[in-house]
Amino acid sequence: MEILNIPAINITVFVTVAIAAMLLLIISFLIAFNTSQRKKFQYQQSLLHLKEEQQNELIRAAVMSEETERHRISDQLHGEVGALLSATRLYLYNLHAEKMGENENEIFQKSIELLNESIQKVRFISHNLHSNVLKEFGLNEAIYSFTQKLNQPGKLDITTQLDESYESRNPEGAISIYRILQELCGNIIKHSAATQLNIQSFVSGGRLRFVIKHNGEGLTQPEFEKLRYEKKGLGLKNIQNRIILLKGSILFERIGDENIIAFTIPLSSDV
Repeated sequence: MEILNIPAINITVFVTVAIAAMLLLIISFLIAFNTSQRKKFQYQQSLLHLKEEQQNELIRAAVMSEETERHRISDQLHGEVGALLSATRLYLYNLHAEKMGENENEIFQKSIELLNESIQKVRFISHNLHSNVLKEFGLNEAIYSFTQKLNQPGKLDITTQLDESYESRNPEGAISIYRILQELCGNIIKHSAATQLNIQSFVSGGRLRFVIKHNGEGLTQPEFEKLRYEKKGLGLKNIQNRIILLKGSILFERIGDENIIAFTIPLSSDV
């Protein structure tokens, strides 16, 4: 009987070994597949990270180029155009208004008035293009100064409440935030017909948050996403580029008669 059981035992051993080999083969295949998928995922993540870095570098270069051009135009406006307008005003003042007739004197006074207004506008544009106030006194003071110039009592009442605990650590980041606010306020003034505008900032949870509210016509988030890809939405595209560069987010929404624009920047992005 023992001799007859030998083949049965051999078959059992053979089946056990075969099953073990198959399991080992399957496990090896699964490990190899998992490793391959992990490497593929890591490779895709590396490509994605590289693509994001390249995109950020392109955006950073575009933003720096824009800022350099702003400074160049600002210097030309202030140093050349402003000087020419001031010289023209001096020549006009040398005219003897008392020897003019009534019509000529009225034209003279109107010319002086328009020239003075032109000089003020050139100075305003020059200061907006340049970021000296921001570099010297910080982001909050630059925003206060900017909104004070835009404020038109009775036409556009602007109120500003900024978190005084915020201190800029990176001039480039602060300039980007300032340009975002400039662009947003400019769009509101040009397109919304708003009569009230409020700007607030908050520092909380390692983030700097700005909330802009106005009572004019505004955009929703879907409208913003659509317009920033159109030719006429260049300003919105610039806003989005700066938001990307700062690793932040922006949201447009309409609640009743009030339009709200909120953008948040992580303070870890050295702003």
